[in-house]
Amino acid sequence: MTSETLFLLGFLLFIFFILALDLGLLNKKSDTVSMKQAGLMSFFVVALSMCFYFVLITYGHLLHGIDSIEKLQSVITRHHHPVKIIPGDLDHSIQLYNQNLGLEYLTGYVVEYALSVDNIFVIVLIFGAFGVAQKNYHRVLFWGILGAIVMRFIFIFVGAALIEKFEWIMYVFGAFLVFTGVKMFFDRESDEKIDTQNHPVVKFANRFFKVHNHFVGNKFFVTIDGVRKVTPLFLVLLIIEGTDLIFAVDSIPAIFSVTKDPYIVFFSNIFAIIGLRSMFFLLAGIIDKFRFLKIGLAVLLTFIGLKMLFHHYLEEWGFSTTHSLLIIVGILGASILFSLIFPERKKERKLKYNPENQDDLHR
Repeated sequence: MTSETLFLLGFLLFIFFILALDLGLLNKKSDTVSMKQAGLMSFFVVALSMCFYFVLITYGHLLHGIDSIEKLQSVITRHHHPVKIIPGDLDHSIQLYNQNLGLEYLTGYVVEYALSVDNIFVIVLIFGAFGVAQKNYHRVLFWGILGAIVMRFIFIFVGAALIEKFEWIMYVFGAFLVFTGVKMFFDRESDEKIDTQNHPVVKFANRFFKVHNHFVGNKFFVTIDGVRKVTPLFLVLLIIEGTDLIFAVDSIPAIFSVTKDPYIVFFSNIFAIIGLRSMFFLLAGIIDKFRFLKIGLAVLLTFIGLKMLFHHYLEEWGFSTTHSLLIIVGILGASILFSLIFPERKKERKLKYNPENQDDLHR
């Protein structure tokens, strides 16, 4: 078994332990998550993410089993790490490599975490459109995250294999991100709506499944008169999975602009994803107050796309991962700061955090 496989298995076991702890111990009861709980969970997940950063800058070389200058050079060449080896000094070279690995992970994490905010906009709309009770939000998001982990794993390692074989795909990704960023900028004021009757996932489910017309507590499936049916809550789960699939098309290429190492892309993605659930409960009620955040995300995607298109020139000019991280943090910080300084005038909000629904509406 390779060092990469062992490292990956250990990482996945740790992540699933955290999720199992959350589901089995912290949320035995289906109940509304308070702002305090969401804040504590967000802090906990971010702290874990930062701890993993320190693991990488200390033991990152163990990921690829680096034990010689030759092996280090091979890994650097394969994943295009901007690290210069010091001839005859393995320890110092590994130190430089680990520091760069940690920086790439941290930058990728910030990018993915920021783009996850846009996902929250859509999730709020989905929950509101289907009238999902607040006490069921956690269950849907939890199982949605498990599905997202599987999809991201497939996307990332397939994408890495394609990039390694066809380098020109980076330019395709870059052009796509520029297009997405520009489109997001011009569509930022559009009134997004979820059509619960004509949504493609709903049509698909009605065609291939027996669908129950009413919510049944927090159940995804129900048996009525001996017939197994899916509930509207399961449809919501499918739609959220589909939404994450769409967002992955943006976010994964964005992180490949930071690092070509698929393991670092995966690690940063997963930590951002498990933080999405707690961030949802923390921000869902106030996210529409950040009026310039959409603009910030649009600029961010455009910047990353341009970086991918012109990465050869930027490398020659000495543009490093540190520069990328500073620009990304600057874009996000500016969009949040301007939102606080210049709040939107009072008017009817487009996004509402769905109020607690009466139980009899979901039985």
